[in-house]
Amino acid sequence: MADVVLVHGLWHDGSSWSEVIPFLHDAGHRVTAVQLPLTSLEDDVAATQRVLRTISGPVVLAGWSYGGTVITNAAAEASNVSALVYVAAFAPDERESSFQILQRFGATVGEAVQPQEDGACGIDRDRYREVFAADVPAVRAQVLAAVQKPSALTCLESPSAEPAWRSIPSWYQVAEEDNALPPAAQRFMAERMRAVTTSVPSSHASPLSHARDVADLITRAAVRTA
Repeated sequence: MADVVLVHGLWHDGSSWSEVIPFLHDAGHRVTAVQLPLTSLEDDVAATQRVLRTISGPVVLAGWSYGGTVITNAAAEASNVSALVYVAAFAPDERESSFQILQRFGATVGEAVQPQEDGACGIDRDRYREVFAADVPAVRAQVLAAVQKPSALTCLESPSAEPAWRSIPSWYQVAEEDNALPPAAQRFMAERMRAVTTSVPSSHASPLSHARDVADLITRAAVRTA
């Protein structure tokens, strides 16, 4: 058994992992899904570190999408994190932001982002499935679009501190049909961090459409670092 902490991305919440968690439970792991405030990178890192401090033993820390930026920073000061798992996730280097990675690889997800007056933003409901969840049933994608959580643009724009992946063993699962975070960007980050890398023929929403594959990768990381 391992302790597994799961970190979601922008416009979502901890239920993003709802399909993955049962597979992890079946494998004998104890699982906690962090609920990020999505108000700033600093706030999201702090929320994750609060959860990590409640666990005494080794932790496999997994992040999906923007959650990868969060775990990259949160694990840097958490001595109990034994492995990092990135699922179609950002893995920024020091002083690099998630937004810079999107720019570098010509991502078009920004075209679907709808800014709000308070500095938060959401994803255009009419484009949600196309951008995030093309291989998720249409009805489920509509629900995800309806319940999306407003997120601060500064989460994407804030530069990362020294990345935890420099010192903690890391795994990366590339979503090969991702329309939000380009697969080329994912492969670049995985290679840069020297992660053990796998791939799935998935949209950005791989925790929903390829839940067993995601859970299997997390379990592999847990076994290798036990």
